Amino acid sequence: MASGFFAILDDIAFLMDDVALATKIATQKTAGILGDDLAVNAEKATGFLSERELPVLWAITKGSLINKLIIVPVALLLNVFLPAAITYVLILGGLYLAYEGVEKIVEYTFHHPKKEHSVIKENEPGGDVINTDNEKTKIKSAVTTDFILSIEIVIIALGSVAEENLTLQILTVSAVALLATVGVYGIVALIVRMDDAGRRLIEKSGDKGLFAKLGHLLVKSLPVLIKILGAVGTVALLLVSGGIFEHNIKYFHDLLPNIPKIVKEFGIGLIAGLLVFLIFSGFKKVFFKAKSSAMESPDSAGGVR
Repeated sequence: MASGFFAILDDIAFLMDDVALATKIATQKTAGILGDDLAVNAEKATGFLSERELPVLWAITKGSLINKLIIVPVALLLNVFLPAAITYVLILGGLYLAYEGVEKIVEYTFHHPKKEHSVIKENEPGGDVINTDNEKTKIKSAVTTDFILSIEIVIIALGSVAEENLTLQILTVSAVALLATVGVYGIVALIVRMDDAGRRLIEKSGDKGLFAKLGHLLVKSLPVLIKILGAVGTVALLLVSGGIFEHNIKYFHDLLPNIPKIVKEFGIGLIAGLLVFLIFSGFKKVFFKAKSSAMESPDSAGGVR
């Protein structure tokens, strides 16, 4: 009886060793995507009042965990019963990422100020203005982008253990998915609280000495870091989308073999994003024009006797 119990423990230990090794390999293969995920979400988790940064980040983190809970079982089931569908899911996700990247470029290039609807919460000290519409929009955008990037992370992790048994696949993909969320959003939390850490250092040191200088450096560095991460995140969206097309569509894989891979992937992502952006913009114009005509037609009809 005792020998059987210890044999089970040995099996579990061997399985955990296999999972650790497979997770390490899968994490290395997804490192680029995780870096892109970090850059994109750091930019999306900023721009709020100091006291709202962590609640917003926590809402995004919860959304990311829910994404993983949906994606991991679906990916495992598709891998078993309908593996061809994974490619189409990746391509659709790539189109969304490309569109979002181009949309950011267009907004930066042709910026039009938008009216914001702010809400003042009575329980906020000093009557701070909380732009709840902006919060909800950013959280939704961040969770949606995380969903697409999570698909890519999970698929790459699954591909690294495709030849292993189902138990090892489940444990490895689940471990990578959890590490992706905890690691990425843990680092994002540190980034968005840089300025608060700097202010505390300044206060504790009495604005004198080395710690005060470090505090001022942290406070001044955050806006610069966010701008850099915003630019990196935009490029990352286009690179990831272009990489998806290049890896999963033979035509793009064989296209222009002499061009550096990173340049080709960026170009493919940019062109795909522009096409989707133009199609979507045209659709929106047609839709709003039809809606406007429908709203005006009863008035014009009522004027004719």
